[in-house]
Amino acid sequence: MRWPMLRRLYHSLLPGHGCPRRSLSSSFPVWRGAQELHGNIVHRSKDTFSSIQKQNAAFKPVLAVIQASVDDLTLQATKNFAQELGVDILHVRLPQRTSEAEIIDEILKLNEDPKVHGLVLHLAEPSVRVLNAVRPDKDVDGVTDVNLGKMVRSNAEEGFISPTASGVIELIEQMAHGSLEGKNVLIVGADGSLEAPLQCLLQKRGALSHVSSWQSQQLQTKLSAAEIVVIGSTKPQEIPVSWIKQGTIVVFSGGSEQSSDGLVGQAVGPLAAARRLENLAESSKRWFDAQKYKNWDLRCLKLQPVSPVPSDIMISRGQSPKAVNVLAKEVGLLADEIEMYGRSKAKVLLSVLERLKEQPNGKYVLVAGITPTPLGEGKSTVTIGLVQALTAHKNTNSFACLRQPSQGPTFGVKGGAAGGGYAQVIPMEEFNLHLTGDIHAITAANNLLAAAIDARILHENTQSDKALYNRLVPSINGVRNFSPIQIARLKKIGINKTDPGSLTTEEISRFVRLDIDPSTITWQRVLDTNDRFLRKITIGEANTEKGFSRQAQFDIAVASEIMAILALTDSLHDMKERFGRMVVASDKKGQPVTAEDLGITGALAVLMKDAIKPNLMQTLEGTPVFVHAGPFANIAHGSSSVLADKIALKLVGENGFVVTEAGFGADIGMEKFFNIKCRASGLVPNVVVLVATIRALKMHGGGPNVTAGAPLAKEYIDENLQLVQDGCCNLQKQIQISQQFGVPVVVALNIFKTDTQAEIDLVCKIAKQSGAFDAVPCNHWSFGGRGALQLAEAVMKAASQDTNFTYLYDLELPIVEKIRAIAQKVYGAADIELSPKAQSKIEVYTQQGFTKLPICMAKTHLSLSHQPEKKGVPTGFTLPISDVRASIGAGFIFPLVGTMSTMPGLPTRPCFYDIDLDPDTEEVKGLF
Repeated sequence: MRWPMLRRLYHSLLPGHGCPRRSLSSSFPVWRGAQELHGNIVHRSKDTFSSIQKQNAAFKPVLAVIQASVDDLTLQATKNFAQELGVDILHVRLPQRTSEAEIIDEILKLNEDPKVHGLVLHLAEPSVRVLNAVRPDKDVDGVTDVNLGKMVRSNAEEGFISPTASGVIELIEQMAHGSLEGKNVLIVGADGSLEAPLQCLLQKRGALSHVSSWQSQQLQTKLSAAEIVVIGSTKPQEIPVSWIKQGTIVVFSGGSEQSSDGLVGQAVGPLAAARRLENLAESSKRWFDAQKYKNWDLRCLKLQPVSPVPSDIMISRGQSPKAVNVLAKEVGLLADEIEMYGRSKAKVLLSVLERLKEQPNGKYVLVAGITPTPLGEGKSTVTIGLVQALTAHKNTNSFACLRQPSQGPTFGVKGGAAGGGYAQVIPMEEFNLHLTGDIHAITAANNLLAAAIDARILHENTQSDKALYNRLVPSINGVRNFSPIQIARLKKIGINKTDPGSLTTEEISRFVRLDIDPSTITWQRVLDTNDRFLRKITIGEANTEKGFSRQAQFDIAVASEIMAILALTDSLHDMKERFGRMVVASDKKGQPVTAEDLGITGALAVLMKDAIKPNLMQTLEGTPVFVHAGPFANIAHGSSSVLADKIALKLVGENGFVVTEAGFGADIGMEKFFNIKCRASGLVPNVVVLVATIRALKMHGGGPNVTAGAPLAKEYIDENLQLVQDGCCNLQKQIQISQQFGVPVVVALNIFKTDTQAEIDLVCKIAKQSGAFDAVPCNHWSFGGRGALQLAEAVMKAASQDTNFTYLYDLELPIVEKIRAIAQKVYGAADIELSPKAQSKIEVYTQQGFTKLPICMAKTHLSLSHQPEKKGVPTGFTLPISDVRASIGAGFIFPLVGTMSTMPGLPTRPCFYDIDLDPDTEEVKGLF
């Protein structure tokens, strides 16, 4: 800082500048001492800022100033010190007559700005309401009641002390050459924001402080008796200087010390400014410390399981969840990293990844399963039971990462998907219905793109090049400009021009004509409802569409490529790029047409900007859960989001666990998880938990068919060791599949009340003999986390083992060879058979340059083969590939094995028969 400049400024603002002065203080030449004081303070602040910037080079301290009054010495000194310290001043200048409400609005904006580390109000007469609008952790002037209260209670180190008040005390102590014990101090003309902290500080030093206004009738008596006078505002001319006795220490606490009669004293302005910047340095340090990883301080919820186990919804309603902002704080999320959606769920901002980027990841656990029955084998329930056991009973940080359920199955066949029994996510109604609207956002984005495709075909077919160009690049107020996405398209087609008037006729034609071949359109409309009658439709039948009708279809919303992208992306930037790469059709020359070509990428990103943030919820025992993304497990990879996993791995800490789930059996869900999701994320699981049930093993051993909603046959209720032993072939095969990837396997046997101890022991024995690291029975459905303690212990031990992870195939292989590798090494097929359509598609994708993508097989989950009725471990079969499609934005090729439907249908008796709403209590009934 330029000290001579500040000294000149200081003297220019002193009363009587340029006139002979009568000193009322024998120590007036204290300027050098005051300069040393604030010089030391500034030096300490510089050290603090430097320490932070050594750890985070991108850190930049910012002080916000809201001003609705004239400049003064303190404000000018603040700016000078800020310049020296490298502090940015965000100066909000308001008219002096700005209303209180308008000022508070500005304060609230700056309160929520994460880049602002301190907030100063430079106002004429701020009300208590205005002062208390400042967030206490940004109140570097110490004016809020919260910070005043902390000072009074002697824990000011947790808040901020008024820099003016502390500056006054320092000046007085220096000018008094010692203790203030017993000194008579008069504070005159000070406002409340200075008066209260100053009196408190004087009292703590044993001084006798008094307060007076300039209008007090006893002012002369008080001034003559005072040893120290602190002047908070300009002295009225009618108050003679002679009322202050010779030798009295005078300190000007205001920002401006204008007097017409030569009253001289020491101004606290520069010292107060230095203290203000010191408070900003402390605020920045606290902010920076808050950014660091924090150990969890989690309060788990108590469970009191009863028998028989009530319905899921009764159990859910019997537990009172913590407020989600409390849960967020417990697991180390900052207040500005969550967006509340009611009391029980919140969005988590992606900025947490940047904040914790240096934090080591925790252990990564994948929950997969054997080939399931149509009833499902409880992977979600095992996932939740495991994290409840780890955190609530083993005192180990853990996060569950689950997919968001589609409303199709919720109202169709399966019902809710929040887990079950005493291992579920709560509130289960909110988990299963809408959540935070992510699937609705996907539906809106998907259908906007579908509408854009057909509209573009119509307009190109009915307009000339010139008319198209004039509409695509309209003249607005006589000016024509390309939008940024149009400039990107021009570059893609080799036109490096930015002036719409400079394109040739040929260039205009290339720019406006996508020439989409309607027969090649692969992008379908979606709906999050099971509706079989939308599987094949005809669109464009209205007269306004001028005869351009075509056959199309609806898929269920979770089958949209946008959902797959949501699950695989790692940032907004990446998501937007993936949207642009989505191939929706081919043109009449056989070249791919993308969403970027249609100019819609930005709009899709806008619709998905909130959906990309993971949703935070909790289990029945109050442990954290991320619910995010729900890609169709047949058509897509069937796993929750990469982003949820990455954030959770940072939050749990190096010794914590993140438990995530793969859809369907290990042959589908786990294989896709490893070959697709792990490639996208760069993450490698430490353990695979393979879920099995005795009823499923009996089915694989030759038991009768199992149908959802129908009573179980006696083979599944009575003990039958032979069926169990025969069916363990499927379990053994799934263990072998897991071992191909080099990750240790723990078998979790999900126990039902009909299972016998002999059956349980047999399964665990065979699993261990087949190469599983361990195999344990799990009773989490009946007892919550306590029922999964054995599983938690086995997982913790397995996670300490070395892994030798490897992918199943090299991406450089041709598409056909990658398909064959999965069919033979995972499913057990002898070979594959491509239909002419599939062969043709592979040739197209090869020509278009999409050969280096992983494969996402679309196959029945009810068998290792393509035939759902083939249980156990079928061998020697030929796997038919009926079609091959591409999700270029998501980043995979998906072959269709046999006949696969992307739009489920409603059964004869859907779940919605049992779902109802109590109009008085607004409680949902019959969800599960």
